[in-house]
Amino acid sequence: MASGNISILTLSIKAAGALSANRLVTQAGAYPAAGAAAFGVTRTSAEFAGDLVPVDVMGTAIAEAGAAIPADTPLQVDATGRVVALTVGGKAPVGRSMDAAAGAGDLIEILLVPNTGAVSAAS
Repeated sequence: MASGNISILTLSIKAAGALSANRLVTQAGAYPAAGAAAFGVTRTSAEFAGDLVPVDVMGTAIAEAGAAIPADTPLQVDATGRVVALTVGGKAPVGRSMDAAAGAGDLIEILLVPNTGAVSAAS
């Protein structure tokens, strides 16, 4: 069970569609592809495209698990914005679990780590 969160930086994004709270999203307001970089974790849900959603991008956040996760485990995102244990092979780490999750749907505190979702080369 999630113990709390300490957000150092929370920014708003415009939702590209319906979003659930406590899930990772891109800066474009959508769920990233499985294993891809993420911008941050939604604090609230969005019912419609265009809704403004607060997103924790630095510090710790409460995130929904997509599977059982031990405490102190490196994390990646699944295709629905939930956190799962980081696997090998070019996946972007998005955080580290501060709590254990017994299974999918559990809310856990995670330490957000900077990744390429926050920084990219100019085009």
